[in-house]
Amino acid sequence: MHAPRVWLGAIVLPLVLAGCAITPAAVERVYSGRFVAMAQGNGRPSSVSGRFTVEVRGRQQVIDLATPLGTTVARIEIGPGRASATGPHLQTATGPDADELVERLLGWQLPVSGLADWLEGRPEPTRPARTLVTGDRIGTIEQDGWIIRLEEYSTVTNRPSRLALDRPMAGGHPAVSVRLIVDDPAG
Repeated sequence: MHAPRVWLGAIVLPLVLAGCAITPAAVERVYSGRFVAMAQGNGRPSSVSGRFTVEVRGRQQVIDLATPLGTTVARIEIGPGRASATGPHLQTATGPDADELVERLLGWQLPVSGLADWLEGRPEPTRPARTLVTGDRIGTIEQDGWIIRLEEYSTVTNRPSRLALDRPMAGGHPAVSVRLIVDDPAG
């Protein structure tokens, strides 16, 4: 007669404890797609291409970069005043600024900290920016030294689906060009 209560307790207790555990912030938005990035200057040209996923969780972001076949090569986690990068062929690196961290690892800049906002078709709100409106949408954003052209919008999400991000050579940094194609959500 006590066996059913013990069995029930063995199932319910872990569920109750799991409900009390602290969980990470819920995913608010997810973007995925393909990218190609090229850097020129300060030596020979360098390029990388593959797939990306950006998850926005409140004030935190997780950016996964993968090969064209989907093997994750780097994960960048960004939070207020901190960033970290990990990957199968990377030693874990941390720092207070995601853009500087990525530049330190790659040797050239990638647009990391403003990416989630740019994928929404708007500038990152806490830093200075200039925008050029085309029709009823933002067509170009200039922010953090980047020129972001929102070349095409999705008819499903009404967000940018094709972006061109360019940063001219300046201050010893190579010129960088990034092209993003954002997938429409399934369904």
